[in-house]
Amino acid sequence: MDDSSSPDCLFCKIVKGIIPSNFIYEDDTVVAFPDISPVAPVHFLIIPKQHFVSIMDVPVELIGLVHQATRDIVHQEGLATRGFRLVNNCGSDGGQVVQHVHWHLLAGRKLTWPPG
Repeated sequence: MDDSSSPDCLFCKIVKGIIPSNFIYEDDTVVAFPDISPVAPVHFLIIPKQHFVSIMDVPVELIGLVHQATRDIVHQEGLATRGFRLVNNCGSDGGQVVQHVHWHLLAGRKLTWPPG
């Protein structure tokens, strides 16, 4: 892994262990951990270890690795049967709060649209 990180980024600090977190998944390029403000009974964040601000900055190859990690997490956590939602917020109008690309994996109840 390239040590491309941002010193002030919350998620980079989590990846480096500066801020403790309970990883539910980790491989060479991706980590996943519970969201501190869950909006569903199951709410994990999936992030690349390397710092990218938004999905617009992520190399296409990395998207495939995140997808594979998501599949692994879904099976590991037993979520494949009932379903789940995977969300990426991009930019301020898209609702992105932390400026490190991440995906929200939501499950554990019937999810409606629009969210509520």
